[in-house]
Amino acid sequence: MYVVDVKDFEELKKLKTSIELPSELKALENALGWFDQFKPSYVRQKVWLQCQLALAEGFTNAVRHAHKDLPEDVSIDVEVTLCPQRLELRIWDQGPPFDLEQRLIDLKQEMNPQSGGGRGIAILHKIADHLSYTRTDDNRNCLANIRWFELVKPSQSVF
Repeated sequence: MYVVDVKDFEELKKLKTSIELPSELKALENALGWFDQFKPSYVRQKVWLQCQLALAEGFTNAVRHAHKDLPEDVSIDVEVTLCPQRLELRIWDQGPPFDLEQRLIDLKQEMNPQSGGGRGIAILHKIADHLSYTRTDDNRNCLANIRWFELVKPSQSVF
């Protein structure tokens, strides 16, 4: 488990941290545990759960799709930037390039309510205020998910 003391985060302007994870689905539990330690009291529970879901979907997609033909020792990097009114989640994979915009168009045309799979990108798109997938100069792909939120005042419910 990774431990970071964030008790005084409310007074910081920004928290930025990252983790390198193995490209295997069982590492998702570690990713979520690492992520949860950064939850500040001023973020509504619903928003935090949506960000958790975005992490789970993005990480799972990187393992199952981007890294499906790569050796197991290839890692996935996750970065979280938490600001007072937004959370930025970035997931880097080392797979082949992927056209997110085209996939979103295709999903609108082929969405089957009976299908059990293929909804991860649609979920990410719905959760995010900004979603992008770009190829970086070091031949990696970066899935960026930015979520804006209102601050919860101490007297308000966090739900």
